[in-house]
This record gives sequence, C-alpha cells and structure tokens, in this order.
Amino acid sequence: MGKVIAIANQKGGVGKTTTSINLSACLAEKGKRVLLIDTDPQGNSTSGFGIDKNELDNTIYELILGECSISDCIIKNVIENVSVLPSNVNLAAAEIELIGVDKKEYILKNEVDYIKDDYDYIIIDCPPSLNMLTINSMTTADSVLVPIQCEYYALEGLSQLIHTVNLVKERLNPDLDMEGVVFTMYDSRTNLSMQVVENVKANLSQRVYKTLIPRNIRLAEAPSYGMPINKYDGRSAGAEAYMNLAEELIQNS
Repeated sequence: MGKVIAIANQKGGVGKTTTSINLSACLAEKGKRVLLIDTDPQGNSTSGFGIDKNELDNTIYELILGECSISDCIIKNVIENVSVLPSNVNLAAAEIELIGVDKKEYILKNEVDYIKDDYDYIIIDCPPSLNMLTINSMTTADSVLVPIQCEYYALEGLSQLIHTVNLVKERLNPDLDMEGVVFTMYDSRTNLSMQVVENVKANLSQRVYKTLIPRNIRLAEAPSYGMPINKYDGRSAGAEAYMNLAEELIQNS
C-alpha cells in the first residue's frame, strides 16, 4: 500500500512545488511507483511535468465535484513510474462549491483509497494556504513534509502549520504524522542559511532531514522546460540533492 505524503507550508515560495515535482521524479528513478496529486489551483506541479494544464477535461476539480472517477483524472506515466492527478485554475472555485457539502474533508481520501495499492508513494502538492484543499490533503495523507526556506522568517507560520496538523490528527485523521522538515534554497556561502538551519534544529522537535536543497540555477530553469531536475540536468547540484532526499525518505519509510 502506498505511503501518502502531503507537502505543505502556508507560506508561498518555499519550494513546495519544486520539492513535489523533483522528489516524485527521483523516487521514480529509484524504481518506486509514484502518483503526484496537484491540489494547488496554480497547477505548477502539473505543468512542471510538461502537461498543458489548460487543455484538460478531467482534473482534481472535476474529481472533487464528483463529475469523474479518480482513474479518469490520472495521467499515467508522464515520465517512467510517475503519474499525475492534475490541477488548473478551476480548482480555485472548489472552496465555494464545497460549502454545505457533507463530510467534505474526506472527498480526496475516499477517492485515493481506490488507487492507493497501485503506487509506492503518493505525493500531494498543497496550496500555499490552510484552506479546505490543504485539509483534504492532510486527511488523505499518512504524513506531512514541510519545506522551509533558509531565510530569517523561516519559523514564522511553522507553529501554525504544526497546530493545523495536530488538529487534523485529533479530529479527522488519527494516523497523520509529521514526516519532518526539509530545508530549501540553502546557500552555503551565507552565514544566514547556516544560522537558520541551526536555529530550526534547536527549536523543533520534528525530524529535520539531513539533505539540504541548494539554491540552484538549473532547479529554477527546469520547470520552464516541463521537466523534473533529474531529466533536465541529472548532474546538477539540485538533482543530486533531490536524489539524496528521495533516498533519505525511503530509508525513513
């Protein structure tokens, strides 16, 4: 049965989507069967695998509204071993559409349960907010992985996120755990990056992944080519880091 990991942080621009795309691709390169679920209306995890998000008939939006089944929505093998449940801007309306719907927190979970056995890992890219889509993702997930940017405000909002994870665990999904924290946009040339890492390690009881994801030009370029980093430039520092993260995740599973 697949392990479901929600990649979440209500702060934007911390590397959630970059981590979702590249961790999925690197797990796949290690022979794991991966499903990436895009629950962000920006649809960047979708386009990051070269999918034209504006030309899709069935997305997670139609799935949530009950207009199609999960197998109708999944785009299989966008690269070897990676399938994608896509998203686009239509998903922004889901919050309103779900007003008054009974047990709306479980919509995604109920669908994912049908296909969970088909994959080794299911990675969910969450939107940069603590809304109903994020709650659905956490209700579906076994654990939450939090990317943190190596900057001064890194810890801001983290306590709120951990509080939300605990609330979901208490009320909706008793099996939910904190997978841990992964540092992104690490710059070894600056004292600040190193200070942030030490500060978080000192103040956080959660697991902190050893792998540090560096600031890397190739990582920033890859999405515009619709490719994960290991396909765009497998020898780059970014590709090496995400391969290490995938290995660390497998060891911890």
